[in-house]
Amino acid sequence: MGITRFRIPSAQSFEDFSDVYRAYLSGFDGRIFATRVEVDGAVVAFEKFSRESAKLNVAWPVKGMGKPVLRTTSLSEKEEPYVLPVELARGKISQIRDQFSIWSLQGFQISEDISSRDRECFRLFSQAIALGDDLLEMCRLADLAIQKACGVAELMTKAYAQHTLERLKNKTTRLPVSLGCHLGELVPSGELEEKFCETFDVAIVPVDWKNIEPNEGQCNWSRPDEQLDWCQKKQLLVHGGPLLNLSPQGLPDWLWKWEQDFRSLQSIVCDFVETAMTRYCGSIRHWEICSRVNTGGALTLTEEDRLSLVARTLEVARQVDEDLQFNIRIDQTWGEYQARGQHRLSPIQFVDALARSGLGLTGVSLELAQGFQPRGSYSYDTLEFSRLIDHWSLLNLPLTVVLAFPSGDEVDPLSNSDLEVENSSLWNSPWSEDLQAAWLDELVPLILAKDAVVRIEWAQLTDQSAHYYPNAGLIDPRGNAKQIFKKLCRYHQSYWETIPKSQEST
Repeated sequence: MGITRFRIPSAQSFEDFSDVYRAYLSGFDGRIFATRVEVDGAVVAFEKFSRESAKLNVAWPVKGMGKPVLRTTSLSEKEEPYVLPVELARGKISQIRDQFSIWSLQGFQISEDISSRDRECFRLFSQAIALGDDLLEMCRLADLAIQKACGVAELMTKAYAQHTLERLKNKTTRLPVSLGCHLGELVPSGELEEKFCETFDVAIVPVDWKNIEPNEGQCNWSRPDEQLDWCQKKQLLVHGGPLLNLSPQGLPDWLWKWEQDFRSLQSIVCDFVETAMTRYCGSIRHWEICSRVNTGGALTLTEEDRLSLVARTLEVARQVDEDLQFNIRIDQTWGEYQARGQHRLSPIQFVDALARSGLGLTGVSLELAQGFQPRGSYSYDTLEFSRLIDHWSLLNLPLTVVLAFPSGDEVDPLSNSDLEVENSSLWNSPWSEDLQAAWLDELVPLILAKDAVVRIEWAQLTDQSAHYYPNAGLIDPRGNAKQIFKKLCRYHQSYWETIPKSQEST
């Protein structure tokens, strides 16, 4: 049993440190330990089963950024508590310098302005650790170093994305990344139809088992049939799925009677997958077979059950047509949920096990949904997003990034009952359409700069009909387009339709 302790200036500080119990320890290789948290006055202890060194990941207040998750360097156990702000500053500065070393090998050079800001961060950090006995002043300087380091990380990541995109746009007239959106229950018409076709290249048609067969043996395919017909008329590329949603409430209710008979359950699941894919054979060439396979929650399926079920469905899908493309979707992609001790495999280990099985997995969808609880990801800065995508790129599988973010925290009766919008104190401003659009602005250029990414998808089109994430649609409940829809349309025109000047004459 290993315990790592941290001290902050005073117990009073914990009044604004409400996310301490969501903090977790991770290993040098990124795996997350089951973590137990105990607060004793001004000291917080994090306990794990392993005695090896670990990094603490914790939401920490940063002026102008809300409470992003920050990470220490890898720390060994010791009796004397570490000073938390100091270790978070050390971790962020180390992360910045490590990342710059990697990017410099790719031909990216940071500006003198960013370099000078980085040196200022290190100067403040050096002053903090030199103040041995003055804990309050040490923490003040460390917090200031954290604030400036987070600013450097944002500037550096933005500059990297711009540098990479300029290089790409000078090589091609069209970026090799498609832009898609999930239709939900809607068949667009009128002005929305026109706006959708102006913005997106790909329409995701939900072939959702729970909606198609709410009663055993009684299937209704009319909605996906209508949506597929509409997509074909509009000459949109169609992706189907997810066929199986393994999150809580994601499968038909009548399946519960089979939860203790896994072999029969597996057979029933595979029958539906085969039926759906055969029905749309020739019309849908790209399928999301399963979603939220790593976190689960459907029925009482264990991690081993889910892995076995996904493997079997991939095998059946490949038998229907071996030339189709098959994705699975991963949620909470940083793996924070592992801190509860209920999962043995990290998200990437789960996918790697399937990829190595040779069952025909051809891609991974990474669901980056922030601002939701309990199944959303925590708040991270853009450098963490960049590192996450780079980490997943090691699988050598094409990546799809699925985005979701709320535009408000009002009650959303049409959303999934297990989800709610989290407290806006984690962000730098209250929930709004402006914040939703700004979040997109931060991420899209960075995602486009990643070679492994082949598609960006927005998770839901509208808040007017039943949907998963509260207040995350592009259309509000009154039928009006949100700012983010207009932003996506401008991005499509800017990144997907603009011919670089160097190629205008050719």
